Amino acid sequence: MSDLVIVPILLPAIIAALSLVRMVRLSHLARWLSGASTLGILASSLVLFLWAQDGSISTYELGDWPAPFGIVMVLDRLSALMVLLTSVLAVIVFAHAVLTGLDRRGVHFHPLFQFQLLGLNGSFLTGDLFNLFVFFEVLLIASYGLMLHGQGEQRLHAGVKYVIVNLVGSTLFLIAVGILYGVTGTLNMADMAQRVAEAPAGDQPLIRVGGQLLIAVFALKAALLPLHLWLPQTYASTSPAVAALFAILTKAGVYPIIRVTVLIFGADAGAAAFAPAGWMLPAAMLTILAGYVGVLAARNLRSLAAFGVIGSTGTLLVAVSLFTPEGIAAALYYMPHSVLAGGLVFLVTDLVRRARGEDEDDLRPGRPFAGIGQISVLFMFSAIALAGLPPLSGFVGKVLILDASAGEELMGWIWGAVLVGTFFAILGLARAGSTLFWKTEGEPAKAPAHRHPRETVPAWGLLALVAGLTIFAGQVTDYARDTSAQLFERTPYIDAVLGDAAQKGEGLR
Repeated sequence: MSDLVIVPILLPAIIAALSLVRMVRLSHLARWLSGASTLGILASSLVLFLWAQDGSISTYELGDWPAPFGIVMVLDRLSALMVLLTSVLAVIVFAHAVLTGLDRRGVHFHPLFQFQLLGLNGSFLTGDLFNLFVFFEVLLIASYGLMLHGQGEQRLHAGVKYVIVNLVGSTLFLIAVGILYGVTGTLNMADMAQRVAEAPAGDQPLIRVGGQLLIAVFALKAALLPLHLWLPQTYASTSPAVAALFAILTKAGVYPIIRVTVLIFGADAGAAAFAPAGWMLPAAMLTILAGYVGVLAARNLRSLAAFGVIGSTGTLLVAVSLFTPEGIAAALYYMPHSVLAGGLVFLVTDLVRRARGEDEDDLRPGRPFAGIGQISVLFMFSAIALAGLPPLSGFVGKVLILDASAGEELMGWIWGAVLVGTFFAILGLARAGSTLFWKTEGEPAKAPAHRHPRETVPAWGLLALVAGLTIFAGQVTDYARDTSAQLFERTPYIDAVLGDAAQKGEGLR
């Protein structure tokens, strides 16, 4: 059964390579292959998720080289959750791209889509810091191509900035990994956790510097203020459907913050214990405000959705920054909501842009358009989800976060940031909704050519998943708490990865 751990990585790698073959990419076969791969990843990730329910930790050693010498993939509750979340979002975005014809605007959409899934799943499953870097590069390179899909001067301009920012981040990542490898002599995360805990006092300052730099790189990818400036233009410039898939990219930064900080720089790490806690919480609170003020000031729906992702990620990172079992549990409930709600807003944005014709998604009064009733309902629920209002799961997640912060030194500031940010989000979303759907004027806009009658189905699917998080909030919360408890109990993870080496203290010396 442990062989299944490699399937979410191996399957998109094979299909992406096949889709690059000229005779395939110029035919409908590429679409069918990509669709089958995406569904196959969903099926395997669902099996893995169910398999991890009992708290077992499974590993897959590439080339049969044991850790810490070889490359190892690790499946636990957290990685199973992230892979499942990625595959669910991918299936819905894929369906939207096919129904709206986005995938036909260039021959490389499907291989890039599969490479994106390869990078995301690899980054969630790897147990090695250097291979985390490699998978990050795969998903980033794929995201460059997806961002530019459909072309356009604005996308190219934003894409250049996106590339430069991530090149800087990749360089800093390598520097941080080099520092930690130089001190600990290993890149395997389980092995490094042991080495950091046993490091002499003289090595602690350098370990702390390496840890802080590494977490700062992850914060850049998570768009934590002031490292968030790349995101609004990037997400607002690309196709809204692609931006919907990008809703999980910031979580690819949040995930290693949780994994690395709790596992390597946890309570046993001496001077490096919970290294980013001092600066991450204030930065997360400011990120909430910056994101939702951007929602209030946005001039089009794409910018509004992009700033909404920033505000939502800031809310998530407030819970993470507590670095307590209660805080991480609250974050793990709110994370799926944040991804699904962000993706939903971008899909609704695409529906609005296509239906309004030349008015696109600009936040100014325009002509009535076909399907305005159905799309307005979708927008209303997506706005409720993004703002975190009842009755949807965002409200439950925020209540859990506020409850987790009870008794913290900065509790008042946390509550203030979350509540004020929510107020700004409500104002911005209400303004957008009234402008788009109430202040219509003139003759009805002409319906776009080749409009598919079922193109709203993927958005309704995402909304149903958000509703499911609400209906099954008790079960999801229990899973989040169990996952948090597993993260803070490091010994089973280390034993599962290192096996006999964990007991003998062996490794790369």
